[in-house]
Amino acid sequence: MRYSKNGIFSDKDMNILRNNKVCIVGSGGLGGYILEMLTRVGIGSITIIDGDVFDETNLNRQILATSDSINRVKVEVARERMKQVNPEVKVVGIEIFLNEDNVSTLIQGHDLVVDSLDSIDARITLEKACETMGIPLVHGAIAGWYGQVTTIFPGDRTLTTIYKTKTGKGVEKKIGNPSFTPACIASFQVSEVLKVLLGLGEILRKKLLMIDLLDNETFVLDID
Repeated sequence: MRYSKNGIFSDKDMNILRNNKVCIVGSGGLGGYILEMLTRVGIGSITIIDGDVFDETNLNRQILATSDSINRVKVEVARERMKQVNPEVKVVGIEIFLNEDNVSTLIQGHDLVVDSLDSIDARITLEKACETMGIPLVHGAIAGWYGQVTTIFPGDRTLTTIYKTKTGKGVEKKIGNPSFTPACIASFQVSEVLKVLLGLGEILRKKLLMIDLLDNETFVLDID
């Protein structure tokens, strides 16, 4: 009964999802929503990686942030909530910040990795590691009213192409994020994850979906 409303997915599709292992890097604005949706849809095993703790500035947009979770480790809160959401899903929380030294060990053994980071250099590090290990990567980024999504297969090097500046924070550091932008972009990322794992539909490979929620516009840019 739990998955009876997942009508767009066949029994075969659901069995595939139950046997897949997804890694989410970052459990903040994007990562929390991504974890929630993938857990509800029935991914078999999910690893969530983040070395941070919740603070009051997270309350406006991060679904895992509550008054009770302030100063608590994000991945611990995430794991506890997912036990309530869907105990059938194995959720592993790793309290660590991703870097060049640990990235390969952290993503090893996963079928797909999701980028929900807020640091350009960490994203580039993640893309390089996914290429080396032959793992698809679904990227998302948000800033204010705007967001972007792309799916990267080993060798595409899409993030290296679109981020001319390889270090620092994105523009979201300056203009912040409201509650609705991460929910929107995370939904597109989850859709990409499911399409890649199940071999369905058209994915955003070598394409950058850009979403402007202020003026209700979307653009798909080809990435060479």
